[in-house]
Amino acid sequence: MNDNAVVRDLYQEVILDHSRNPRNRRAMAGCSHVARSENPSCGDEVSVFLEMNDRGVIGDIAFAGRSCAIATAAASLMTEVLVGKTPAQARTLFDGFRAIATGGVEAPLDGMEVELERLTSLSGLRDYPARVTCAMLAWHAMLAALQSPKEPGV
Repeated sequence: MNDNAVVRDLYQEVILDHSRNPRNRRAMAGCSHVARSENPSCGDEVSVFLEMNDRGVIGDIAFAGRSCAIATAAASLMTEVLVGKTPAQARTLFDGFRAIATGGVEAPLDGMEVELERLTSLSGLRDYPARVTCAMLAWHAMLAALQSPKEPGV
């Protein structure tokens, strides 16, 4: 087995693990921001819940909804890398992940190389453009959530 096959198998295991045992999959009552995204072509839908702390960083993040294995794994990985990040850092990671998933031009990393390295398990998606939409679903909801603070008490 060559090195590329070993790496591909390791990445496949990460995707399977996150799709079977998603991290932070729950509705979050009392969150400060929430948004929903859907893929009408397949019926996947994901809501992302953010709790911004008093320092202006993501203190907690969760997702809920109905989604395929790729969308679930991507959402699970996303929630792990975004805790403790500012909205600007979350946008940088969004751009970096989109570049990883599509094979596009990589965004400046701004010190988040470790976080982007964790997301490379989904780099094989660039060969399956229809699946990129699945992987980006929760990321788009996260960006929308950053723009959608909830009214207090709602």
